Amino acid sequence: MNVLLIEDEDLAAERLAKLIREHDDSLTILGPLDSVDDAVDWFATHPQPDLLLLDIHLSDGLSFSIFNRTSVHCPVIFTTAYDQYALRAFSVNSVDYLLKPVDPTQLGRALNKWRSRLMPVPVLAPDLIRQLSRDIAHLSRAYKTRFLVKFGDHLQFRNTDDVAYFYADGKIVYLVSTDNRRYVIDYTLEELEMQLDPRQFFRVNRKVVARINTIRDIRTNVGGRLRLHFQPAPDDEVFVSRERVPEFKAWLEQ
Repeated sequence: MNVLLIEDEDLAAERLAKLIREHDDSLTILGPLDSVDDAVDWFATHPQPDLLLLDIHLSDGLSFSIFNRTSVHCPVIFTTAYDQYALRAFSVNSVDYLLKPVDPTQLGRALNKWRSRLMPVPVLAPDLIRQLSRDIAHLSRAYKTRFLVKFGDHLQFRNTDDVAYFYADGKIVYLVSTDNRRYVIDYTLEELEMQLDPRQFFRVNRKVVARINTIRDIRTNVGGRLRLHFQPAPDDEVFVSRERVPEFKAWLEQ
C-alpha cells in the first residue's frame, strides 16, 4: 500500500513519515512533494497512490487547486495548522483532516478509518469543486500589508510589520504599533481576521488580535487560560480564552 506525502515543510514531512511508519511499517511512503505543480506532474506520470496525505498550504498555493488540474481518485487525509473554513470544506470529501502539529493518536485513527474503507474516493464533481472553491476563496487572495491611519490632522500608513497588536475598546478598534503608538482604524476585529495573514496574526480573545513577533512571554493561568506578555506592553493584561488555547498552541508551532 502506497502513501503519498504532499507537504512543503521538511520537518513536518519527516515527522509525518515517522509517525506513519510507527503506526504501520508495511506502508510504502512516497514523496514528499512540496508544491501544487509537482503534485500535478506526479499524478500525470504515476499510478494513483492508495492514500494521499495532503497539506492545505503548499509552497505555490492552496493544494485544493490540484483537484482542479488533475484527477485524484485516492482517499485523502488533509493536514493544516489553522484553516477552519478549509477544514469544513475538505472534510466533505476526505477520510479525515488533522490539525498541526499532528497528534500520533489522531493520525492512527485516521489511518485505521482509511484501512476500514479501502475504497477509492470518487473524482470531485464540477459543482462540488465550485462550492468548495467559494468556501475557501478568501484564502487565495493576498493578505493586507498596510493600514491607512490618522495621526493628528495627518494621514499616514503603517505596514503590518509595524503592528504589535490590535484591540477593541467598545466599538472602537485600535492598531498599536511596535513603537507603542495607538491609532484608530476603520475595521472590526472580524474583518481583520479575514484580511490578515493567519501565520502572523491570531485572535486570542474577543478583544485582541496578536502578532506573533511581539509576544515575549506566555504564562499558564488558573482556569486553563494563558497570559500573554507583549512588547510593547498593553495597559491591561491579555489572556488567551480557554476555548482558544489548543488552536493558539497549534498556531505557535506551525
